[in-house]
Amino acid sequence: MVTPAAKRSAVAHLMSQHGMSERRACKAIGFCRMTIRYETRRSDDHGLRERMKALAHERRRFGYRRIHVLLRREGHLVNHKKLFRLYREEKLTVRKRGGRKRAIGTRAPMLIPMTANDRWSLDFVSDQLTDGRRFRILTVVDDCTRECLGLIADTSLSGLRVARELDRIIQARGKPRMIVSDNGSEFTSNAILQWTDRGKVDWHYIAPGKPIQNAFIESFNGRLRDEFLNVASRTVSATAFQGRCDRARQQNGADHLGAPDQGRNISRSREQCGQLIS
Repeated sequence: MVTPAAKRSAVAHLMSQHGMSERRACKAIGFCRMTIRYETRRSDDHGLRERMKALAHERRRFGYRRIHVLLRREGHLVNHKKLFRLYREEKLTVRKRGGRKRAIGTRAPMLIPMTANDRWSLDFVSDQLTDGRRFRILTVVDDCTRECLGLIADTSLSGLRVARELDRIIQARGKPRMIVSDNGSEFTSNAILQWTDRGKVDWHYIAPGKPIQNAFIESFNGRLRDEFLNVASRTVSATAFQGRCDRARQQNGADHLGAPDQGRNISRSREQCGQLIS
């Protein structure tokens, strides 16, 4: 009980329910008897309150300052401090938006992929079936060879499911040195954090709102959406698209080399560039 109104209610309760005199009740609460008898002479401002509530419901993201401007335009000459008091009494305070999402982990530089399995990129692509159900596709790409290592589609993909799929890919492909992803809840879940500790894999999170830092997977997702998800008839399976995409990337590689040879060729070129720079 810190406000005078609350203390007045407490004094009235002691007097009515426990038969205390006003003097004893005020002494027990620690309230001045002169204050208990004070009667406010403020007007109830019923019209102002109703108009303020109407404006607040019309413009739900307007705070008391902007509502004060609108009221003054309508001819309501009211002090902004009084309006703020009425605004709080009516519980019209605008809910604050959440803070900007921040990346977890350290902001260490990403590993430059020189050979296959140096760095993998992960991301999600979302779409909708013809019956209205939503589904997501987990995409996994090797940043050096540009191979699509996995396309996992399901209506729900949790962090635990992502960890299981990564284990499956590692059994067939080998373990990467680094994995790059955004700060989605699946990638920052406890299941993924435990997986990285157990597998000794360096997981790099890009800065929030900076998809360009994960450019390889963003480029692949654009091709996936354009050539697979946006077609009129879903007659091509994800596995067939993955194989076709890998063959196209091999053909577009240096001198039409296969994926393993292309990876070695990229590694050799980058090593030569590194020697020239040093």
